[in-house]
Amino acid sequence: MKKNLFYLFALICSMSLFTACSDDDEAPDYSKVIESEMAGNYKGTLTVTVEGTTMPSEPQKIKIEKAGPSAINLSLANFSFMGITIGDVELKNCVLSQNGNVYTFTGTQDLKVDALSCTINAKGTIANSAVKVDMDIDATVGGLKQSVKVVYEGTRLTGSESSEAKITAFSFDMSNEANAIVIEQPVINEDNTITFRVDEAKVEENPDALKNLVPTFTISDKATSSVESGKAMNLSSDVTIAVTAEDGTIVEYVVKTPVKVKITVMNCKLDKWKTDLFMGQVSYPTPDEKGVATSNGGAGFFNGAEPKLGFPVIEEEKGFKGHAAKLITLDSRTYMNGIAPITSGSLFTGKFEFDFMEALQNPLSLIKFGVSYENKPLYFKGVYTYIPGENYIDGSDKNNIKDNLDVIDECSIQAVLYEVQKDDKGNNIPLTGVDINTSQRRVAVAALEDGSEKKEWTSFMIPFKYLEGKSYEQGKEYMMAIVCSSSKDGDKFKGAVNSTLIVDELEIVGE
Repeated sequence: MKKNLFYLFALICSMSLFTACSDDDEAPDYSKVIESEMAGNYKGTLTVTVEGTTMPSEPQKIKIEKAGPSAINLSLANFSFMGITIGDVELKNCVLSQNGNVYTFTGTQDLKVDALSCTINAKGTIANSAVKVDMDIDATVGGLKQSVKVVYEGTRLTGSESSEAKITAFSFDMSNEANAIVIEQPVINEDNTITFRVDEAKVEENPDALKNLVPTFTISDKATSSVESGKAMNLSSDVTIAVTAEDGTIVEYVVKTPVKVKITVMNCKLDKWKTDLFMGQVSYPTPDEKGVATSNGGAGFFNGAEPKLGFPVIEEEKGFKGHAAKLITLDSRTYMNGIAPITSGSLFTGKFEFDFMEALQNPLSLIKFGVSYENKPLYFKGVYTYIPGENYIDGSDKNNIKDNLDVIDECSIQAVLYEVQKDDKGNNIPLTGVDINTSQRRVAVAALEDGSEKKEWTSFMIPFKYLEGKSYEQGKEYMMAIVCSSSKDGDKFKGAVNSTLIVDELEIVGE
């Protein structure tokens, strides 16, 4: 029934139903009022009531122009309703009458087309830069009487209003459990569609998950949207968001039902810990997970005699879920003739291989990054807290170490996908602390951009970005390096003493 009524309304409007308004040969001259107070664009809302049922109001613009000394033209351009394009609606040569500061106009139209006959009665008022138009339509379609009422209310624009109506950002907060199925943050495409992907297995477990996603989005300054950001959105089907600019311009975006993808997950839970030995003598804590190592192996070099330096990575019993890893930047200037002025807490996938001579000449080469990875990575996720230390040390020049610098330390959290390269014996040549950030073998990187202080648990979900000229190639061998550090320039022996990074629930999600 409603569909027929919308068709009726569309048909009437598309045939220029308002061809003429009331006429008065002796009407006064309102030219000055029309030109200074009436003519222009108006921003407002259109409300349609069908057989007593009122539909939600829709934003709409109209235009009023001078048609003569005592008459106006009123046009509603590119009108659409409930996704139906109607076209232009016009009231031409509407003669004005005045009552105080209120100006009124009326119009009547009879129309007969095939099985449709109707009478349209329109009346409007203009006062104080505001317009209201009431349109009553009594229609008979195939012998069935139907009633449609249309009301438009709007205010005159000054001409300085912004016409920008954009969604400038659209994302899912991954700290919200309702968004746990999302595996890739949305993309706003050029055709104003918004697309993203979800975990197929999680959707199968809970089909209602698509109905309760909670997106967060921002729009142009001074614009409004038909859907509120931060509220649950049913994305089991496409959702249209209409953004209305300050001047009434409307742009529609369509959030598409997400694509379901089968994913793989590489976890670093960090719940279980064990004790390992440095050179068979100095014990140190380490995560009990295959392929996960820390900078404690190197720090063991400083803990064989008194006073002991301590270890830059320790177990944190109060993690986000279960236990976690606490990474701490230590002042090691007085150990081994300042071979490593600072020792930043570092946790990574790979292993630490100690060599005495290499430790003296190039300690960063002892860190061998990466574990074998067979999938196309999508994003790197986890949770963390970070508190920078106060005494910032620059030990990049061991002959001129500076401390108490006016520098605020930052942490570093990243994942690097790189190509396997083998030596003559067929063994993989891993990237190390020397070249993990510079090697041409790197393919894609997911790096935390904001390494500043975060006192509370903060989640991150970072998409992998492919480096220039690089792409994932099926069948090729790759390594995945997760690298977390309590001082982002710790590899250059720069950092603040006691900078503390706690990380938990690290995951690489791929397909």
